[in-house]
Amino acid sequence: MAIQIIPLSEGAFTIDSTKEFVPFDLNHDILNQRPTGSLLVEIQPFLLKSGDTCLLLDTGLGYRLADGNLQIHQNLLQHGIKPEAISHVLLSHLHKDHSGGLGYSLGGTKVATFPNAIHYIYKAEWDFALEKGLPSYDPADFSFLEKAASIQWLKDAEGELRISPFLIKYKWVGAHCPYHIAFWITDLDNNQTIFFGGDVAPQLGQMKRRIIAKYDFDGKRSMEWRDEWWNIGRKEHWSFLFYHDIKNPVYS
Repeated sequence: MAIQIIPLSEGAFTIDSTKEFVPFDLNHDILNQRPTGSLLVEIQPFLLKSGDTCLLLDTGLGYRLADGNLQIHQNLLQHGIKPEAISHVLLSHLHKDHSGGLGYSLGGTKVATFPNAIHYIYKAEWDFALEKGLPSYDPADFSFLEKAASIQWLKDAEGELRISPFLIKYKWVGAHCPYHIAFWITDLDNNQTIFFGGDVAPQLGQMKRRIIAKYDFDGKRSMEWRDEWWNIGRKEHWSFLFYHDIKNPVYS
């Protein structure tokens, strides 16, 4: 069965030194009218679907539409997928724009956005995020999960997960933040490798150009990882997923 790769765009936002994400209309808003130093960020989790396995890569901001519904719920429903059908959630790291969609408030209680999913989280990143806190991390976005959802801790610096029909390899790469991880997801039925580098490999343009980003914990290391992945991935025909690139979400 062919794997479905479904980008789940939340749209574009600007972010400045406050680390607050402000919606940005690409057709009407003007970037230089935002506070000095504002960056434009596109946010896009991914769903990988094969049979009954619905695997989500990061969860977005948890952005709500005007009617109060979660954008990510609406995106899934547009593809005929109920939130309850999400079986697994993989987290590259826990910055707000990647973990904000893990839960939402319902009657004053924080509940899991994907109540039936197993959530795979690198334990070193969890511990660091709780200690570091705001503004990059908001523990309220994820700390509730220990009581509200199923968590499988990833404790080794690299390892494998078997989630039929996928073989998933993960590796601690740091670079963007100290405990960021990357995923290689292989469809065993079709021998297709899908690569998700999170914020170490956020856009197609950054793979093609040598860029040291100031917002990275270690920008030089991020660039080195991108060079390595780009060279290997093109030889081995990976499908690259870009979380912050709405125009080029998937590159094969």
